[in-house]
Amino acid sequence: MDDILRFALLGLGLGALYALTAHGIVLVYRGSGVLNFAHGAIGMAGAYVQWELAVNHGVPYWPAVACGVLGSTLLGVLTHLLVIRPLRRASSLARLVGTLAVFIVLTAVAVKRYGDSVQLVPAKLPSGLVEIAGATVSEDRIWLLGIAVVGTAALHALYKRTLFGLGTTAVAENQGAAASLGWSADLIAAANWGLGSALAGLTGILIVPVIGLSVTGLTTLLLSALAAALVGRFSSFPVTLAGGLVIGVVQSELTRFGSDVTGLAASVPFLVIALMLVARGRALPLRGTFLERLPALGTGRVRPVPLALAVVTGLLLIGLSSPLWADAITNTLVLSLIILSIIVVTGYAGQVSLAAYALAGTGAFIAGHAAADWGWPFELALLAGVLGTVPIGLLFALPAVRTRGVNLAIITLGLGTTLETMVFQNTDLSTTPGSDGIAVGKQTLFGIDISGVDHPQRYAAVVLVMLVAATLVVANVRRSRTGRRLIAVRANERAAAALGIDVRAAKLYAFGLSAAIAALAGVLTGFRSTSVVFADFASFESITALGLAVIGGVGFLVGPLFAATFAAGTVGARFGDLVLPGLSEWMPLIGGIILVLTLVGNQDGIGREVGKQAAAAERRLLSRRGPKHGGVTQDTAAEVTDGRAEGDKSAAPDVRPTAPSQAAHRAPGLPLHVRDLTVRYGGVVAVDGLSFDIEPGRVVGLIGPNGAGKTSAIDAVTGFTRAASGSVRLGDRDVTRLPVHRRAGSGLSRSFQSLELFEDMSVLDNLYAACDRPGPWTYLKDLVRPGSRPLPAHVLVAVREFGLESALDRPVGDLSYGERRLLAIARAVATSPSVLLLDEPAAGLSDDESRELAHLVRRLAEDWGMGVLLVEHDVDMVMSVCDEVVVLDFGRRICVGRPEEVRGDPAVRAAYLGDLSPEEVAP
Repeated sequence: MDDILRFALLGLGLGALYALTAHGIVLVYRGSGVLNFAHGAIGMAGAYVQWELAVNHGVPYWPAVACGVLGSTLLGVLTHLLVIRPLRRASSLARLVGTLAVFIVLTAVAVKRYGDSVQLVPAKLPSGLVEIAGATVSEDRIWLLGIAVVGTAALHALYKRTLFGLGTTAVAENQGAAASLGWSADLIAAANWGLGSALAGLTGILIVPVIGLSVTGLTTLLLSALAAALVGRFSSFPVTLAGGLVIGVVQSELTRFGSDVTGLAASVPFLVIALMLVARGRALPLRGTFLERLPALGTGRVRPVPLALAVVTGLLLIGLSSPLWADAITNTLVLSLIILSIIVVTGYAGQVSLAAYALAGTGAFIAGHAAADWGWPFELALLAGVLGTVPIGLLFALPAVRTRGVNLAIITLGLGTTLETMVFQNTDLSTTPGSDGIAVGKQTLFGIDISGVDHPQRYAAVVLVMLVAATLVVANVRRSRTGRRLIAVRANERAAAALGIDVRAAKLYAFGLSAAIAALAGVLTGFRSTSVVFADFASFESITALGLAVIGGVGFLVGPLFAATFAAGTVGARFGDLVLPGLSEWMPLIGGIILVLTLVGNQDGIGREVGKQAAAAERRLLSRRGPKHGGVTQDTAAEVTDGRAEGDKSAAPDVRPTAPSQAAHRAPGLPLHVRDLTVRYGGVVAVDGLSFDIEPGRVVGLIGPNGAGKTSAIDAVTGFTRAASGSVRLGDRDVTRLPVHRRAGSGLSRSFQSLELFEDMSVLDNLYAACDRPGPWTYLKDLVRPGSRPLPAHVLVAVREFGLESALDRPVGDLSYGERRLLAIARAVATSPSVLLLDEPAAGLSDDESRELAHLVRRLAEDWGMGVLLVEHDVDMVMSVCDEVVVLDFGRRICVGRPEEVRGDPAVRAAYLGDLSPEEVAP
């Protein structure tokens, strides 16, 4: 019992430091909305400044502490001013990578200056022994707990009772409103970055007597602090303190009673992170929660002749290279594979994963044991490592179902770190007797000796072939129906689900394919020597890999090869040593600086510029050959000058021939029956017992004042809210419990009030994403041969009906507002629905455009046979188009009937039409 209490008290001291570090993360997040992944590195820098001054320059301890804290404060302010502030209008991915860039720079400087060995630092706090309830514990732990409690109370008071705290809250809630009151968002953010970083520096200095002074030890403190901050929802200092203390106590107790399980105590922060994020996450994001600007995408088009020339040139260079240069080429190619895996999961699917190296290590682990324990040849071991890692990749993807963005980055980093500590660092699992890793011997491929020790040139050639094959697979996926679905999920999960795309399946596919590519890289890394050594697969290296992916262009297939040259041990480092001896030692720092410059100057990376030049050269060549004509396939897509995906102008479908027969585009005639639909958000009833029917070929209007519950009703019918009860039937099928994409597949389609188009796609690809219906084997077939087909007949009719013929090859961002509105409806129509739900389709249109839209809606009902639910504030349009009108007020149906009946209803006049002019009310 005394041991339990003693370890709990020890854990309270460690947890107090976790909480202090977490407070700094909370401060930065509250002040600027940025989750600072460089927080641990900033604290590490402060600790090394204090140690340098105290040990090497004889500065007294407390003045050295003050200098260390001041140094961290300065780093925090500079990070905001030089990195985050220029990215304030960039995507959340860019801001996240911005903090990762600072992490890379600071750790590179520290490793170059101090190495990564652990320095023992004596404690300066009182360290005598005290007895509490019969348990003896070091006095410094009690001091640490006291410092954390006092600091928490001070921060709580500062942000609750001072003008600065009120200003921070105001800026966090609404920057525009806060600015109108005289609060500067930049000043508030800089102050919070400084204060939060000061806490990081103080914590780093206080914790080194407990865990030792090392770059890795201090930077990995980030995970424990993130776990505590998550418990406090990045807002509450007292709850964050409690979270940190609990984590520290549990870790301490597991160290005592669970020491037989390697890495179990170190995994506690990840377990807390996973629990908090998955419990609080949502299967689909809320309205309006998609990234401001996503990185540009290439088309995935493969140019055979340049590719063949590049491969032949690469093989010649490898054949002529020395062993040292062959080794550098191998490093470059393997790292390119790692980056390629990031392009799949982050570039194409938009899932920010920091698990690339953990998955690479998993592949090496499985293949290593297959070769060492079962005697499998290299070919089979490689296949086992790649295929065996896919289920692990799917396990990493499970949190992606309910989390996304920064939250997903946290949980994948935590999961990767847990895998590293519990498996890779467990000598019982990751070593064979007499070896520093898993002994796999020298390798042969189909009887040919390719040992990386004896024949490094041959091994490099094998790796080059593997990289080319993997790149071709990813290029196929990019151009396929599967690729369009991944990009739709990347652009807008809500809109993708509304079109029948299974968002969960798309994410699982991206993680599985990414895991296979990372595993391939891991096997090729491990088997280049006679032993698979897991020091090559440190989880935090995934941060560097993501940064390199951004430098190369996270959406471009040419990016990995360019980006990999900025890493240590690669061809770029070897060239650097030729120009300036010793330059390779600075490659991590150079890469970090280039990453910062890339984010600030060109977030789309090197790949975009290469794509622009290639597209320009191709256009010049085509202009000499003259125009070409043909049908619509994705293979004819070409990169446009801004580097974004866009169909080639010659690829637009021919919509001029005679229209198909009426039956070709007539919708399945299924009625919609909604009964007792109720939506509650907490104590607020948004929709209260709503019932209505929509028959095929009829238009039903749903009107009411702002806040009446109209959009909530559409969300409930289409499955976008779980706060709903009642029943929804489509024909004879009860779809009440079906997820969004299955309701869409059953025949329920919708548009959105905020449009929610796929901004990174062309008009044509928006339509393809809606009408594609991949079969069960499509995900596998698209790896080898991307599926391609002309637009279906009913979509061609919709294109013509909505006047989009001339806009098919244009990016969505180039469309006028009216064209965007029409595209949103045309995309919904492309799913061939039985019932179409339109959420304020005429918002922002002119009178002429509204009248034309009304005519189109009537044609969808009469000529296409659709049932249409029209939610619209334009009462004149509703009354002229609809066969029946339902009126809501405060979520309740107050009237239903034909338009002329609704116009004359006293309840409707009182609740809704009272503010209208007599001309608008008159029949």
